[in-house]
Amino acid sequence: MDVEKIIKTDKPIPIESRTLIHISLVQNKINEIMAQAIKPFDISLQQFNVLRILRGQKGKPANLSTLNERMVTKMSNTTRLVDKLILKDYVNRKVCPSNRRKIEITITPKGEADLLKIDKNIIEAEREIVQNFNLQELEELNRLLDKF
Repeated sequence: MDVEKIIKTDKPIPIESRTLIHISLVQNKINEIMAQAIKPFDISLQQFNVLRILRGQKGKPANLSTLNERMVTKMSNTTRLVDKLILKDYVNRKVCPSNRRKIEITITPKGEADLLKIDKNIIEAEREIVQNFNLQELEELNRLLDKF
């Protein structure tokens, strides 16, 4: 990815700025490819993230705080994400019997089934994104990113 060409500049960019711009451009490209992968299922990347978190609960309910903590992209509108998933019959929400102030959220069987279908598209998208890297390069890239 040629950063200077993409942002249409002839001026040299300081390495620190170029690095951060480059990471942002890569992130945008990744999000674009991933969004295309889930587009047939009419959900957003954030909704997909919520479904994966709920599946990872293995039947145990999660609350909004748990979802917020585990979200890849931290946001304040998790309630709205859950509302949209309820409308699609992907999740259930109910009041906790032992603590009426707590809301419990679980993935539905339909949510689980469609998530398995979505997974196939995501795996394909991930392969596309990292196709130019071998295993050793991916491990090194992860090691470098861990430094952030």
